[in-house]
Amino acid sequence: MLSLTSAPLSLAPTAVMGRASAPKMSFADEFTFDSKPWSSSEIKDKAGLEALAKKLNPTVGLWDPLGIAETSPETIGWFRHAEIKHGRVAMAAFVGYCVQSNGIHFPWNIQGWQGTPVVSFADIAAAGGPADQWDALSTPAKLQILGVIGFLEMWSETSVVLKADGQEHYVRGGKPGYYPSFQGRMPHPVPLDLWDPFGFTKQMSPERKEKALLAEVNNGRLAMIGLFGLISASKGLIVPGLDTLGIAPYAGEVMAPFDANFHLF
Repeated sequence: MLSLTSAPLSLAPTAVMGRASAPKMSFADEFTFDSKPWSSSEIKDKAGLEALAKKLNPTVGLWDPLGIAETSPETIGWFRHAEIKHGRVAMAAFVGYCVQSNGIHFPWNIQGWQGTPVVSFADIAAAGGPADQWDALSTPAKLQILGVIGFLEMWSETSVVLKADGQEHYVRGGKPGYYPSFQGRMPHPVPLDLWDPFGFTKQMSPERKEKALLAEVNNGRLAMIGLFGLISASKGLIVPGLDTLGIAPYAGEVMAPFDANFHLF
C-alpha cells in the first residue's frame, strides 16, 4: 500500500517543490533542561556524588562503572531516587520473605463473600515459599496488588502533589526519595501516610536525620543483595550464608514476567 500511495508523488512536477519548505523542529529544539536551570542544593555532579559516597562507605568511596557521575544533574537525581526507592522496597520485601517463609500469616479469609470460593491466608501460606504463595493468588488478587503499587507510584511522580508539599520533582532539583503526603488531598480521610506514618522523623534533629538517611541507603543496598540471595537460594543456587537455612525450594520460573510468552490470564 505504501508503494501505491507514494508513486504519484514521485511523478509530481518539480515546480511544486519550488516552494520554501517550513523549518523542521525536533523535540530537542523545543525541550531542553537549560530552560529550567538547576537551582537546588541537591547533588548534581561528580564532586557531590564523591562526597556522598565517602559518607556512605569511606573504604569503597565512589564506584561508578556506569559513568553516572559524568551525566546531567537530572540523570543523577533520577538514579539517586531509584536507588533509595528500590532499597526501601527491598527492605520491606526481605522482611516479608522471612515472615512468609516461616508460615506467618493473617488469620482471616482472603475471599469468600458473595458466593466466591472461600480462600484463607492459611491456604495461600500452605502453597510453599513466598514465590509459590504469589503463584497461588488468583488473577484478580494479583491485579489488585499491582493496581495499588501503580497508584502509589503515580502519586509520588505527580508534580502537582509534590508542589503541594513544597517540593519539586527529583529531576527538577527535588529531594530524591521524598514521598508526598496523602493528608487533605483525598476524597476521603486517610489516617496514615505511606512514608513515616507515625511521624518519627519529624522529631529528629537535622544531624540525626542525615545520619538516618545514610543508614537507609546502606541498609537498602544490603537488602537488595539479600533479597536476591534468598530468591537464588530458593532456586537451588549456592549462596554462602543463605543456602543452608532450609529455604523452601521454588519450582517455578522467577523471571516468568520477562518471558516472551508471559500472560496474566
